[in-house]
Amino acid sequence: MVNMMRAVQYSTYGGDGPSSLQLVDVPVPKPKKGEVLVKVEAAGVNTVDWKIQGGLLKHILPLKFPHIPGTDISGEVVGVGPGVEIFIPGDKIISCVGVLKGGSLAEYALAPITSTVKRPPTITPVEAASVPVTGLTALQSAKNMAGIRLDGSSNLNVLITAASGGVGTLYVQLAKLGGCFVTATCGARNMALVKNLRADEVVDYKTPEGMRYKSPSDVVVHLAPYQPLEAFKAELAPEGMVIDMTPTFKTIARNWYNKLTFSKHKFVPFGMIPNATDLQEVIDLVEAGKLKVIVDSTYPLEKSADAWARSIKGHATGKVLVTCNN
Repeated sequence: MVNMMRAVQYSTYGGDGPSSLQLVDVPVPKPKKGEVLVKVEAAGVNTVDWKIQGGLLKHILPLKFPHIPGTDISGEVVGVGPGVEIFIPGDKIISCVGVLKGGSLAEYALAPITSTVKRPPTITPVEAASVPVTGLTALQSAKNMAGIRLDGSSNLNVLITAASGGVGTLYVQLAKLGGCFVTATCGARNMALVKNLRADEVVDYKTPEGMRYKSPSDVVVHLAPYQPLEAFKAELAPEGMVIDMTPTFKTIARNWYNKLTFSKHKFVPFGMIPNATDLQEVIDLVEAGKLKVIVDSTYPLEKSADAWARSIKGHATGKVLVTCNN
């Protein structure tokens, strides 16, 4: 077992985004109780990763610097912490690490067993690393907030904005599995892809029609940057809900205002909770061919800054990933 590894880290909030990432040599971490040490094969880059770098939550849950970012891990277990029995060295796994803990943009990373599952041999490391944050986000929002039942019995009209990204492409498929009528917005170049994922109605968000839809929405899944509730009211069902998937303090304030004024419309923030049960459900759907993972691009570890920049640009089709130890 090696003692040192390559990792990507940053040492302060803000900075110049991608250019603040540094490739360094650091000691390989040691797994504690409830953790496994993973030789990373692929890691995902998520919006929340660079938003944390930009200062999101710094006044509530500050990072300890230097910080190795990354929340999605696919790789091989090479060590286990005290008391860990459900995983052994050699197991191929998929894990979702807490966004504040991070660590996946490295050759080795620690994964909590509470949000780690075994990777089926039919799913590649890159496909696997595409799933944790985006899959958990889509599944938990769909089932727990939108009320979508994956048995096909959900008779809901669902609008999904920015539907061609990592979360959006999975959300469209989950909503269709639930039996929903899905309206999706995206850029013109991705309309065919989203339609191929079985969205019923796909519109270019840049056109006037992009904000005019054929039927009132019971649920709006808003994956694009913040917009107030009023932006959706004209097409929102009388007791409809807007789920802000990238919430700000404005979202939280409006949510409380609506509650205090007994508004029939709901404007709610979403927060993902990593756990193995939900992650296993998503992986099972991928393995069964019911969910298709869309990969935008992959970069080697030493090009992590380019992957970071690709995600920040906001036009990725599917998931941006970093590969390691290949």
